[in-house]
Amino acid sequence: VQLQAYGGGLAQAGGSLRLSCAVSGLSFSTWSVAWFRQAPGKEREFVAVLSWNGGRTYHADSVKGRFTISRDNGKNTVYLQMNSLKREDTAVYYCAASSAYHSQDRYQYAYWGSGTQVTVSS
Repeated sequence: VQLQAYGGGLAQAGGSLRLSCAVSGLSFSTWSVAWFRQAPGKEREFVAVLSWNGGRTYHADSVKGRFTISRDNGKNTVYLQMNSLKREDTAVYYCAASSAYHSQDRYQYAYWGSGTQVTVSS
């Protein structure tokens, strides 16, 4: 199983970025994929999840209405579209996979990709 996150970079406040998570070795029909983020000195926090099979989504309150998680089954890729970025969105973003249906708990995620840095400047 391999997850690889990419697409981070530097953006201005109010701008947009799209993160991608290339997934191999597992099926979206039985594994949920989520995005988490970790800012310096802070705990890793849940951002959004896309559930296995039906693809139900859930976003953290802090990003609701600004970020959207989606996937392309044909490309085995999960995306995080980030709009209206704020300085407080600055963090390393990770994608992860879980057999749980819709978890926000990082400890239920068995597989993690390497992170991608997102920096938002004012």
